[in-house]
Amino acid sequence: MSTEITREQARRLFLRAQGLDGSWKPEEGPRGVIRTVQRLGYVQIDTISVVERAHHHTLWMRQPAYEPDHLDAAHACERGLFEYWYPAASYVPIHCYRYCLPIMREHSRRYYSPERVSSMQDDLEMVRARIQEEGPLGSADFKAPPGFQRKGWWSWKPAKRALEYLFTTGELMVRERRNFQRIYDLCERVLPADINTAYPSDEELGCFLAGQALDSMAIAGEGNSRWKGRYRGLLKQGLRDLAEQGEAVPVSIAGIERDGWYVRPGLLERSDDPAADAGGADGPRLHILSPFDSLVIHRDWLDKLFGFAYSLECYVPRAKRRYGYFVLPILWGERFVARLDAKADRKAETLLLQRLEFEPEVIPDEALLGALARRIWDLAEFNGCGAISADVVVPEVARVPLINRLAQCNPARG
Repeated sequence: MSTEITREQARRLFLRAQGLDGSWKPEEGPRGVIRTVQRLGYVQIDTISVVERAHHHTLWMRQPAYEPDHLDAAHACERGLFEYWYPAASYVPIHCYRYCLPIMREHSRRYYSPERVSSMQDDLEMVRARIQEEGPLGSADFKAPPGFQRKGWWSWKPAKRALEYLFTTGELMVRERRNFQRIYDLCERVLPADINTAYPSDEELGCFLAGQALDSMAIAGEGNSRWKGRYRGLLKQGLRDLAEQGEAVPVSIAGIERDGWYVRPGLLERSDDPAADAGGADGPRLHILSPFDSLVIHRDWLDKLFGFAYSLECYVPRAKRRYGYFVLPILWGERFVARLDAKADRKAETLLLQRLEFEPEVIPDEALLGALARRIWDLAEFNGCGAISADVVVPEVARVPLINRLAQCNPARG
């Protein structure tokens, strides 16, 4: 028998779990980064850098004093994180390592046939030997053979293919990143000695995935899982197992047609606390989120829970884009109120608001414009910009008021 909750309650639980309602304040620096990634389960890595890259942006949303070198230290110095496909390229808490072993095995079998591996043997031996003897190396440390020409994104030189294979199998790990480039080392020289490396059973893996989903999403089920194939099935069974053990309870969400939702026992009592709307004297909290933020990445769930239909258009031809190349969703309290296509012109040290569009039902009043202007300046400073240029604002009537508020909030005014 499940308990029915409203979408409003579900949103509040989700925002709280994601560390965006103001009730959770991680410590600063690398240790805070580790705690944040543990809370979220993973932080997705992305290469696009029109504004600060997604992994840095996601962490900054939850740690106001965050700086990119904090993540580097958490990964390379503290050894609290590692990189792997989880299920996309992500920073993952180091204690999750053993639960990635089945993923490594599956990826190795899926993407590398015996024939393909056999054809790479000379390159694999060369890469292994050089890293063993010379220490951590990146792709740039290996020259392409004479006459080699890249013919596309995935047309890698032989050494790069070997590095990727050894990373996929887990023989190599990413020790650090230099200028965003992976630097690889032998697993035994990267993985802390006290990390459990026992291969998990399906039952262990299912319960682990289920527990992580409950803690990072608050409400967990098939309908908001990024895992596919057998991992989704393992998560589903894991939720049932945790329910039998009294570590999860079933719920249903009014207006969302799907069974199989679960929450931690005792969590529902906190779903009526409007922490996300409190915000203090300045009103509701406003967040300008990355398209790869842990809150945003579950697109269908976002639509069902918040009524916010969002898609990333950087892979869409320019003529077919509706909102822009790399649009940042804007959350105000418990509502998505606008979309911002921003670009950091680092040479001119200017944040370009190429297009800011409010949702049709949203009235950009003084309270919202004030909160938005302050947060845009925060975003500008995070991207190393000391100026802001506002181009298109929809509705147009909001453009001048926003520009005025931006001028009033300019940190240079003191």
